[in-house]
Amino acid sequence: MRLGIFSDVHANIEALSAVMEAYRQESIDEFYCLGDVVGYGASPNECADIIRNKAKVTILGNHDAAVAGRMDYSYYYEAARHALDLHARRLKPENMEWLESLPYRHDLEPHGVTLCHGSPVRLEEFEYIFAPEQARECLPILEDLGDITLIGHSHLCKVFAMRPGEVEELPARKFQLKDGYKYIVSVGSVGQPRDYDNRASYTIFDTDTREFEFKRVEYDIESAAMKIFEGELERNFGHRLFIGV
Repeated sequence: MRLGIFSDVHANIEALSAVMEAYRQESIDEFYCLGDVVGYGASPNECADIIRNKAKVTILGNHDAAVAGRMDYSYYYEAARHALDLHARRLKPENMEWLESLPYRHDLEPHGVTLCHGSPVRLEEFEYIFAPEQARECLPILEDLGDITLIGHSHLCKVFAMRPGEVEELPARKFQLKDGYKYIVSVGSVGQPRDYDNRASYTIFDTDTREFEFKRVEYDIESAAMKIFEGELERNFGHRLFIGV
């Protein structure tokens, strides 16, 4: 089975549309979204509508939780809080109800896959994993994780191979799972990449061959940014799309 896994769309319909079109060439059997459907961008309802229809499971992201009233985001910086408040006002009732129902974690047990938004250690804290020392915090719960744990949140593409007492960071490129190891993989961001590559990030995991692959696709950044510039959102949310940071 070929799984299409993506994350951190952040209300960027142009990026999401490009990713969905790219996936059409990949013979995907099931789609999974790792959260942060909303926040930052100009098209929260359009993105929520597509993901609700396409993804078999969507995981709760921190921006989703904030918009749905499931977490305190008073400590977020002002522009981010403003975007979340705006999206909360604009979301259709059915999309708000959907965000309110999303799980923190989902396990595809037959395939050895764990899905969550941030670190699996303290799910409701939405902690980052973008360095080996952060991945190391998962060693005590290694037995509770699938063969591969897929996360978002950092907007970076990262791979960590783990076994008891050991964490090794691997290049973020196509790889095959090895016996005796478990993996934590950060899948990057569809709608707001932060690795200085402005193309939308999406991934594929083949449960039969045990191969995981990172993919990128160009999208209409100018249109996505112009919607931000013309709306009530912080202009930097549009500027950063051009440089991928």
